[in-house]
Amino acid sequence: MRAPVSWVREYVALPDEVTGRDLGDALIRAGLEVEGVEPATEISGPLTVGRVLSSVDEPQKNGKTIRWCRVDVGPFNEGASEPDENGGSRGIVCGAHNFAAGDLVVVALPGTVLPGGFELTARKTYGHISDGMICAVDELGIGTDHTGILVLAPGSAEPGDDALEVLGMTDEVLDIAVTADMGYCLSVRGLARETAQAFGVSFTDPVALTTPAPVADGFPVRSDTEHCPLFVAVSVTGVDPTRPSPDWMASRLRMSGMRSVSLPVDITNYVMLETGQPLHAYDADRLAGGIVVREARAGERLTTLDDVNRVLSPEDLVITDDSGVIGLAGVMGGQTTELTPTTTKILIEAASFAPVRISRTARRHKLPSEASRRFERWVDPAAAYSAAHRVADLLVELAGGTVAPAETVFGAVPPMPCQTIRGTLPAEVLGAPVSVDRVVEILRGSGVEVSREGDTLRLVPPTWRPDLVDAYDYVEEVGNKVGLDSIEPVLPRPIGGRGLTARQKARRALSAALPAAGYVEVIQFPFLAEPDLDKLGVPGDDERRDLVRVANPLAETAPYLRTTLLPGLFGAVLRNQSRGQTDLALYEVGPVFRGPLGVAPMPSVETRPSSEELAAIDAALPHQPVLVACVLSGEWLPASAGRPAVPAGWQQAIAFAETAGRALGVRVERSADSYAPYHPGRCARLTVGGVTVGYAGELHPSVCQAYGLPARSAAAELSFDVLCDLVPGPGSVTPVSSWPVAKEDVALIVDASVQAGDVEAALREGAGDLLEDVRLFDVYVSEAIGEGKKSLAFALRLRAPDRTLTEADAAAARDAAVAVAAERYGAVQRIA
Repeated sequence: MRAPVSWVREYVALPDEVTGRDLGDALIRAGLEVEGVEPATEISGPLTVGRVLSSVDEPQKNGKTIRWCRVDVGPFNEGASEPDENGGSRGIVCGAHNFAAGDLVVVALPGTVLPGGFELTARKTYGHISDGMICAVDELGIGTDHTGILVLAPGSAEPGDDALEVLGMTDEVLDIAVTADMGYCLSVRGLARETAQAFGVSFTDPVALTTPAPVADGFPVRSDTEHCPLFVAVSVTGVDPTRPSPDWMASRLRMSGMRSVSLPVDITNYVMLETGQPLHAYDADRLAGGIVVREARAGERLTTLDDVNRVLSPEDLVITDDSGVIGLAGVMGGQTTELTPTTTKILIEAASFAPVRISRTARRHKLPSEASRRFERWVDPAAAYSAAHRVADLLVELAGGTVAPAETVFGAVPPMPCQTIRGTLPAEVLGAPVSVDRVVEILRGSGVEVSREGDTLRLVPPTWRPDLVDAYDYVEEVGNKVGLDSIEPVLPRPIGGRGLTARQKARRALSAALPAAGYVEVIQFPFLAEPDLDKLGVPGDDERRDLVRVANPLAETAPYLRTTLLPGLFGAVLRNQSRGQTDLALYEVGPVFRGPLGVAPMPSVETRPSSEELAAIDAALPHQPVLVACVLSGEWLPASAGRPAVPAGWQQAIAFAETAGRALGVRVERSADSYAPYHPGRCARLTVGGVTVGYAGELHPSVCQAYGLPARSAAAELSFDVLCDLVPGPGSVTPVSSWPVAKEDVALIVDASVQAGDVEAALREGAGDLLEDVRLFDVYVSEAIGEGKKSLAFALRLRAPDRTLTEADAAAARDAAVAVAAERYGAVQRIA
C-alpha cells in the first residue's frame, strides 16, 4: 500500500512538525511493516514555473518546425545564455505547439535532473542555445501523454515559483507491506486511524454514512449466495465522458502506484484507496436486466477487462445479468459492461464478498487485482454504502452527473461477535502495568465498542476488524498499541528438559559422521516430474509411482512432490558440473511423499480442532518417510605421486550406507540384488538384522545417459525412519571388553556365483559369540585356483568378555567358522 502523507493528513490532525519519517516510525511501532518513506518524485534541481513571452515557429531542413521561445522564469532569468535586450527571460527551443504567449508552463533549467537520471544542460540546437526545457507530463513522470507540453491553469502560479510545489510533487509517500490481519490498512482511512491513535490526535472518518435497511427502489439486484451478504447499487446519469481527471486526483493515484485511466474509473480507484472499499462502475446502458450474484456454472466463460477469455469454475462468485456472466465478483469486471468513451449513465457497485472465495478465485485464474487484494483480507462491509455515495458525489462534482434518487441496498452489514474479558487481562498477559482505564482508551481508539461494568469489559469489534474474536486478540491489540518495546523482558524460569529425542540425536549423528567421511550435504526443492521416474526406470507398480500432485505448483515442469531424493541430487550434480566442479559426493536427508492423498476436513477457525478432526487431517496426508541418499561422481581421491586417482563408485556408495549405520549404532549388511535405478550386476540390497533399509550401487548406464551424469556414477538411498526404528534401545549397549583381541585371517575358495555377503554371514554364525567383527579385505580370481572360482579373504577379530583367548581358542573359533562356510557353500580354505 502506497499512500501520500498529505492524504493521510486530511483525516488526522497531525502537528506540522511531524515528518513522513516520524509517521513511518510510529506506524512501525503500531505493528505495520513500513518498507520506506519516499519522495513523490525523482526530480531534483531548478524546476520552476515560467510564462511564455513570445514564440517564433522556425521550419527546419528535416521537415520539423520548432519554436524559439522567450520564457520569463522570474528570478532565474539572471544568467541566461542568450539574454534578451532587457535580460528578463531565457531562450528555449521547444518542439510542441500546444501553447501560446502568456501561458504558464513548467520549465526545467540547466542542472535539473528529471526521472531516469536525465540531467539537463544548456546546449546549442537548431541554431540557438536552448537554456532549459519546457516539460510535458511524461517528462515529469506524472503521466504518459507526450502530445504536448503541460500548460498550467491561468493564475495558478507566478514565474519563478517552485514547480514541484505547484504540481503537488513535494509530498512524501509511505510504502507499507500490509499483513493479512491488518487488511483495513489497505486504505488511507485505515492508515489515518492508526496514525491518529499513534500520535494521540483526532481522526475524521471519511466513511460518514450509515448503511440503511434493505431497499429495492433502484436498479434490481439479487444475491443467490451467502458469500455476498451486502450489495449497494447507486445510479448516476448525465455524466460527461469528455471531462479529464483533475490534476490533484491523478497525482494522488500516481503516488499511490495507480495510473490515470479516465475520470469515472479514476474516481472509483480514488475512493477505493480512500475508504478501502473496492468499487466497480458499469455502463448502465449495456446492462441487460437486473444484476444477480451467484456461483458460476460449469462451462461458463467470461472475457475480463484484461481481454482474456476465462473458463469459470463452480467455486467462482460471478456477477450476472440476463445476458450471462458480466464480472468475476471481487476480482475483475467483464468487457461487455465496461465503461466506454461515450458512457453517460453509470451504475456504481459497492458490495461485500467472502474473503476465502475471492482469494481462491484470484489464485485459480492467476488474476491478482487491487480489489481482490482487499477482499481477501476482509473489507469493511459498513463502508460500502458510504463509498458508493462518495463515488456518486464525485461524479456529480467532476463529471457533471446527476444522482438518481432511487437506490438499491440488498442485504445488510453482518453483526460482529461479542466478547467479555477482564479489564486486567492485558496487564496479566503482557506483564506490563496497563490500567483498565488505559485498556478502555486503547480499544475505543481502535474502534471497539466497549461497555464497562467495574473491571469487566463487554467488547464488540468494529466491522473492519474481523480478527478481534478471542479474548487474547484484544490483549494483542492492547500490546501493539502500548508498544511491545515498552514491555519489560523477563526470562522465564528454566525447567528440567528431557534433552533431544532419539530421532534428533540420530539426525545430528548423521550430520557429524557423513561430512567427516567426505560427503557434502545439500538441500533440494521437494518437487518431481513424472518423467524423472521414467528416466530412473521405476516399474509401474513401484511405490515410488504413488505421486501426490501439488495444487498450485511453483513450476508445471515439476508439479509433484518427490517420492525419491535421487532426481534432486542428480540435478545438484549437473549444476556443479556446469560450474567446473566434477568430483562430487553429495547427500541429502529429507522427507519424500507417497500417496494416496485423502480428503481432509476443514475445521472451524473459531475453536481448536477436536482430536477426531486432527486425526482425520493426519489420515488424509500422504505417507512422508524420511530418507537419506547420496550420489557420487568423478574422483574420490585425486592422483598423487606414485598413486593413481581413485574413482568415486559403488564402493563409496556402500561405504556411505555403512557410515550412516555406524553413526546410528547399527551394522548395515549387503547382498546382491536388482533394483532401479542401479546396474543389475552392481547393486546391493542393504539390510539391518534382515530388514531392508535401502539400496546402493552403480547407476544403470541408461540412467546416467538420461540425466547427463558421468558414466559409472554411483548412488545410495536408505530409509532414515527404518534405521532409527532398528537402533538398539538404551538398555542394549554392548559392553566394552578390556581383554585383548585375537586376529585371524582366512581365505576361502568358492564358486564365482557365491556372494561374499553370504559367506560372511556363515563365518559369523560359525565363529559364535567370540567373533567381534569380520571384514572382507580381498577378492582374488586366477586360473591357479580353478576356472569359475574366486578367493575371498576375511579378517576375523575375536575377543572373550572375561579372559585372554589362547591360540587354541582362536583357532577353534576360526575352524568352526570355516566349517559352516564349507558346509553351506562348499568353501575350501586356501593355504598360501
